[in-house]
Amino acid sequence: MSLPPLISPAWVRCMASYNSEMNRRLYGAAETLDEATRQADGGAFFGSIHGTLCHLLWGDSMWMARFAGWEAPSVRIAESGGWITGWAALRAARIAADARIEAWAAGLEEADLAGEMTWFSGAAGREMTRPRWLLITHMFNHQTHHRGQVHALLTRAGAETGATDLPWVIPETAWSEA
Repeated sequence: MSLPPLISPAWVRCMASYNSEMNRRLYGAAETLDEATRQADGGAFFGSIHGTLCHLLWGDSMWMARFAGWEAPSVRIAESGGWITGWAALRAARIAADARIEAWAAGLEEADLAGEMTWFSGAAGREMTRPRWLLITHMFNHQTHHRGQVHALLTRAGAETGATDLPWVIPETAWSEA
């Protein structure tokens, strides 16, 4: 099976760079809020700003456990919004995870995107097999989806994140390679 034209190691590096920068912006904006505001249920899938950011880190960690042998999170998806309770611990874990995702992306070759991957999905309750390129794309799409929810919660709380559009967020070196 050949890769879709969009998917390449350079594209993965570009998305990893975007992920890191957007997380810096969202966490920076969330840092301006008090703990009660970060923990308030805003009606997102995982409730609060903190819960959604926690789930997002959980999802990245779960996928990276499958892609690169990271340790899988110790809780299931239903508990992912409360996986890391303290703000400082969550922020530190996010910074570390983003650095590891970028390092993983930096080492990818086209062959790493080819083929299929089989895993047991706790969410689906069964073993699944999908193309690796599709699952890597899903990880980045999942990030964007939940960051959008966090952005809405931050905006409602009066926090500013700055630009969020890919062409204006990442440095030219991240996309000019793609």
